[in-house]
Amino acid sequence: MPKVTVFNVSGSQVGELELSDNVFGIEPNTHVMHSAVVLQQAAERQGTHKTKGRSEVRGGGRKPWKQKGTGRARQGSIRSPQWVGGGTVFGPTPRSYGFKLPKKVRRLAIRSALSSKVIAENIIVLDQLTFAAPKTKEFAGILNNLKADRKALIVTANYEDNVALSARNIPGVKFVAADGINVRDVLLHDKLIITKEAVEKVQEVLA
Repeated sequence: MPKVTVFNVSGSQVGELELSDNVFGIEPNTHVMHSAVVLQQAAERQGTHKTKGRSEVRGGGRKPWKQKGTGRARQGSIRSPQWVGGGTVFGPTPRSYGFKLPKKVRRLAIRSALSSKVIAENIIVLDQLTFAAPKTKEFAGILNNLKADRKALIVTANYEDNVALSARNIPGVKFVAADGINVRDVLLHDKLIITKEAVEKVQEVLA
């Protein structure tokens, strides 16, 4: 089992924690991590793009000129695609870009992302993280103590309003609860800062 050091908010070591091999100790699968990120990005696409086909543009009720005798190419409607103002051929229409991945693949992806952080030694486990009131300056100090003042993902067991409010104005820092942890956020941020209680919750779900 991989072992990590547990820190307090002052940056001091307060113990060690054994992580589950099934969640934090697997060989990362880059293919499924990529698929999971594409899934998240595709789900965020609005898909509201729309062009009009020849049956939807205005005009073109009658034939522009007779079929024969004019010396010009035959035309049936001024709304044909080759005319200015005509319809678009095979243009985009509203659609959903979302797709699904099997549950086992989604779980493998998040386990791979978490394991990659352990391998790279970019995971920091805190004994606890709570605030009596929103304090951005205090939160920035904690990140400085942990030497993680750049891009960091903060994870607690449950959604903490004061932690979220304290973190939201710090550039490059994002806060999520344990049940909202996802592959893209884990890979996007340089450091994963997670509380001991959140680790246990994640392991309980993914093990």
